[in-house]
Amino acid sequence: MSQRNEFEDELEEDTQRDKYLIFSLGNQFYGIEIKFVTEIIGIQPIAEVPDLPEYIKGIINLRGKIIPVMDVRLRFSMGGEPYNDRTCIIVIDINDRVMGLIVESVSEVLPIAPSEIVAAPDVQGSGRGFVTGIGKIGTDVKLLVDCEMLLRDNVAVI
Repeated sequence: MSQRNEFEDELEEDTQRDKYLIFSLGNQFYGIEIKFVTEIIGIQPIAEVPDLPEYIKGIINLRGKIIPVMDVRLRFSMGGEPYNDRTCIIVIDINDRVMGLIVESVSEVLPIAPSEIVAAPDVQGSGRGFVTGIGKIGTDVKLLVDCEMLLRDNVAVI
């Protein structure tokens, strides 16, 4: 039985550094740091819980663990869309808080160097601080999402 040492932990963190899971909402692509992603699962039955914000769709039972799920379109005030066979749930874990993020589709994991990231423009209103940077990939842009900001506010009610 081998013990992990600090060097192995740092090496594992290094392999995740500057990598983003890319997902889509509408015609826009977003990225979240891969270090927060636990797994990606297909959409499944969601048990509704009363008296929650509209963007919290309810809870799922994932292999015996109860996980709240959030519709990211609704969290971003983009309006709801029907779920389809490409809709999936990105399970994230931030500081031992697990949440499922419902997105339209997941496309890939991309490395985005810090030198290719610019600060999000300071625009009042839309986004409400969810987008912390813009990753430049050739001529494309990916809006980089602050996962901690997604879980802020009254999400901890479940």
